[in-house]
Amino acid sequence: MPPGTGTALNIATVLVGSGLGLLLGHRLPERTRHVVTDGLGLVTLLVAALSSAAVLDPALAARVGASAPVLVVLAAVLLGGITGSLLGIEHRIERLGARLQARLTRRRPADAGADADTDDGTADEHAARDRFVQGFLTASLVFCVGPLTVLGSLSDGLGLGIEQLALKSVLDFFASIAFAASLGVGVAASVVSVAAVQGGLTVVGLTLGDVLDDAHVAALTATGGLLLVGVALRLLRLREIPVGDLLPALLVAPLLVELVATVR
Repeated sequence: MPPGTGTALNIATVLVGSGLGLLLGHRLPERTRHVVTDGLGLVTLLVAALSSAAVLDPALAARVGASAPVLVVLAAVLLGGITGSLLGIEHRIERLGARLQARLTRRRPADAGADADTDDGTADEHAARDRFVQGFLTASLVFCVGPLTVLGSLSDGLGLGIEQLALKSVLDFFASIAFAASLGVGVAASVVSVAAVQGGLTVVGLTLGDVLDDAHVAALTATGGLLLVGVALRLLRLREIPVGDLLPALLVAPLLVELVATVR
């Protein structure tokens, strides 16, 4: 299969799942939509725990030392968070979501004859924008943060098959149904993030070859697991952690592994 097939499949499943979720969401009461989101948050916590367990990977311990893996992940999160906050990544993602919302959703017609109606219309527009941005941001983070995103996209680029992205596509299909039912059309717009992130990683695999060994992958997976905890807390409405600002940690983690291994 040509490179990019896995990402194209993933985009298609997210769009189809989002469409089903939008059709289903209008028929579900708000309480039920909240329960669906809470359930997805709990499942995200489970996936986060499984990913974070990669900090115990023997390959990582052999590369950086038995006592260093947790410190590597800690340093990656701290350095990545500082970098992301200085760059304003979370804010930029929100602005991108707002721009997409303005393009993809219809504006409510103005009613010049009633000030109260205008005020209500403005409030509705703000609420719709916030819901769109939340759906776009949450879905983008869930669909783009995780080992399957990185490993699957690199494997696709290297010509090793799309099995991992096919598995991710199935998971994202069901997740997008649940997300769209609760968070609306912004979930469908997250395919922009999926295309950018997975497409970029596929190009990396295509042009640079196998750039990550087992130790690098373990550090990246464990760091991604911690970021997914932040996503889960947002879904459970416990804390609005700026996970977008923490995304550079995924790049920092493999670099720290190489640095520590070199110093040793």
